[in-house]
Amino acid sequence: MKKSRKTIRQKVAVPIVCTALLTTMAACNTSVAKNEGNSSQASKQAITIMTTSYTTPTLNDSSPALKALEEYTDTDIDIKWVPSTSYEEKFNVTLASTNLPDIILAPGKTPSFVKAVKDGAFWELGPYLKDYKNLSQANPIILENSSINGKTYGIYRGRPLGRFAVSIRKDWLEAVGMETPKTIDELRAVLKAFKNEDPDGNGKNDTTGIVSDKAGVAWDMMQIWFGAPNKWGVDANGELVPDFKTKEYMEALKFFRELYSEGLIDEDFAVVDEASPEIVNGVGGVYFGVADEGHRIAEKIVAIDPKNTDSIDVFSQIEGPEGIHTLPTSGYSGMLAISKTNVKTEKELKKVLTFLDKLNDEDGQILGYNGIEGKHYEFVDGKFTIIDPTNAGLTSEYQDLNQFQMFIPEERSLKVEPTPLRKKENDLMKANEELVVSNPAESLISGVYAQKGPQLDNIIKDARIKYIVGQIDEKGFQDAVELWHKSGGDDYIAEINKLYKAAKK
Repeated sequence: MKKSRKTIRQKVAVPIVCTALLTTMAACNTSVAKNEGNSSQASKQAITIMTTSYTTPTLNDSSPALKALEEYTDTDIDIKWVPSTSYEEKFNVTLASTNLPDIILAPGKTPSFVKAVKDGAFWELGPYLKDYKNLSQANPIILENSSINGKTYGIYRGRPLGRFAVSIRKDWLEAVGMETPKTIDELRAVLKAFKNEDPDGNGKNDTTGIVSDKAGVAWDMMQIWFGAPNKWGVDANGELVPDFKTKEYMEALKFFRELYSEGLIDEDFAVVDEASPEIVNGVGGVYFGVADEGHRIAEKIVAIDPKNTDSIDVFSQIEGPEGIHTLPTSGYSGMLAISKTNVKTEKELKKVLTFLDKLNDEDGQILGYNGIEGKHYEFVDGKFTIIDPTNAGLTSEYQDLNQFQMFIPEERSLKVEPTPLRKKENDLMKANEELVVSNPAESLISGVYAQKGPQLDNIIKDARIKYIVGQIDEKGFQDAVELWHKSGGDDYIAEINKLYKAAKK
């Protein structure tokens, strides 16, 4: 954005003035008397918020950005900042007390938050969102993902839904005379070239295709390309089934096994904690992660080889047997829940929602994310520039205000002009949103999974790795699936389907 944002300061700095054209002098004097001389406070509501803090020193009431945000929203904002390192502990303690703020950041669907919701501590917000300009435009997939059994108990803090992507060594592609792949077959051909055609030019056979880690994000992403569901699918009878019980999942798994047997995957992936250093160091040329990892990998490569300034490309939209599909993130990082302790009536609730809605205006997001023009940022030759970004005292005046920003319907804050790679990352994340495969069970809270989830997940994760590396065959994998069923999987499927049908009513 190249235009000046002086309009923000104009909007928040206009004083409340009583004039004879609008009211009588007597009315003006009465208002002043009631508010002890501070007419601007007469119409302001007070809202208390508890959220995380990341900056030092902690943002305080004297912050000019906070004051501007209060003026913009016509609200007296009282924030309880909690260091991010101890937030979950403080969150649990606060839930157990009777002293809840109006708005509290729920870090996720933690057991304590779910219990508080079931105990009636928070407002169910779904029926109200349609009445607000910004909140009514919440992404339906993210709204469902952040809900509890299909009901909304907090306004999500939006994050890129289409963030997953693949980073690839662009310099290696040029060395082997190939382009960024667009199909599964093209990807396989690139991986073979990276393995066999000395893409780093060192004269040694010491490179591979995919670098992955034991978390298995690469397999999660690629199985979606084959048409597998995202964790849970819906069968012909409308029943939820686990992804690993579908034929598309097994087709993808066989593909991974073939790649590994051909040496196109780093042979040690099952014991690697973090794979991104391996694409930087030239072990392999393809890394599965998030789109914005691409520029960070490129920066690390430049640190090693200053002349290699265009080493990375990013992609995610690979055409598979059933078209182009991508794996989404959950799309949010915590929710802003509204307690019934202080916000007791529907009238009060609507005032709080009006406040949250206004924070999502373009001007509200800029104040909460960038601060004030002329003090925290400026435009130099029409380009957004942060003023003195290394001055902790200055940046702390606004940075943590983004901890109760929701970015609905989209992020509207100011950004430094991106490099070509960063622009491609941003464009890719946006385009991915139209292609994501949602998890139909994302919102469902299973008691069985709460007790046995780690055990059940590990059975399948271990079997997947063993199958890929050739330690077990397809029968061995199906034996693991049977163990999953007997270890609580049958109960899990039954419960999740019961919840699914109840949420659809």
